Amino acid sequence: MKFVVQRVSESEVKVDGRTLGKIGKGFMVLIGVSDSDTKEIADKMVKKLLGLRIFEDEQGKTNLSLDAVNGELLLISQFTLYANCKKGNRPSFIEAGAPDMASDMYEYIIERCKEQVKVVERGQFGTDMKVSLVNDGPFTIILDSEAL
Repeated sequence: MKFVVQRVSESEVKVDGRTLGKIGKGFMVLIGVSDSDTKEIADKMVKKLLGLRIFEDEQGKTNLSLDAVNGELLLISQFTLYANCKKGNRPSFIEAGAPDMASDMYEYIIERCKEQVKVVERGQFGTDMKVSLVNDGPFTIILDSEAL
C-alpha cells in the first residue's frame, strides 16, 4: 500500500465539473492498493498517516499532527501509484490491486479515518477525477507499507 501525503492549505476533487470533496488545512492523500494488501496493513498505514507530525508549532518546527491543528483529510484512490516503468515507456499497472479488492480497501481506509478525524472528504473510486490543491510548504511525504 502506498500513500502520497501532501500537506495542504486547501484541496478539492471534482468529477464532471461537480465538487465531490473539498477541504481546508490538512492532508490530501493519494492512496494506491496492491493485491497483497490487507486490513492489517491499512490499519498500520492509517495509524502512521494520522500520527505524522508535519504541521508547524509556535516555533516554526514541524511538530504537530493533523489532530493538533484540527486538520481535514481528502482521500483519493490512485492505482497509478503502482505503475511499473521498468520495461519500455508505457507503464504497466499489473502490480495494482484488482478493482473490487482495491475499492473495498479504499472504503475501509475512509471508514478508519472517519473514526478519528472530524472532516474526511473523498474522491470516487475508478473515475476520472480532477484534483486541485495548494501544497503548503511544499510538503509531501510518501508512505509505503513495504518500508514501514
